[in-house]
Formats: sequence, structure tokens, C-alpha cells
Amino acid sequence: MRDTRHTLAVTKDELAVIEAALHTQSKILHVQAGAGGDDARARLNEVKRVISSVAGQKPADSPSRPRRSGGRGWFGMSRIFG
Repeated sequence: MRDTRHTLAVTKDELAVIEAALHTQSKILHVQAGAGGDDARARLNEVKRVISSVAGQKPADSPSRPRRSGGRGWFGMSRIFG
């Protein structure tokens, strides 16, 4: 199988719709494969590969920042346990 790549311009919202559709398709194929569909299992593996590829190419939203504990850290736990 040849790997030919094309550039496709999509917005973040469009990419989210595509990714959600792929996850839905994956769930459907999982049920069909569970019922003994060999073709469905092959297609499921292909869809999972594409999901992984899309996830790996998604741009990062913003740099990671440390999360605030919101009082749930050690001090929050000390309030729970007295």
C-alpha cells in the first residue's frame, strides 16, 4: 500500500467533528466485529489507526500549566481527616 499524503485545511471545530465521527464509527465496528464480522474487524483496525494518526497531528491548544488543586491537596485532605 502506498502512503500518499495530502494537506487538508480544516478548522479546530471541523477536526473535532471528524474525530467524533471516527470514534462513533469505531464503536459501531466494535459491535459488528464482536458479532463475528471479519470485515468489520479489519475496518475497525483501520479506523483506530486513523484516529491515532489524527490525535497525533492535532495542534496543542495551549502550553501546559500546572493545575491548581482547589483545596484538594494536602491541606484539603487534612481538613477531611481532622
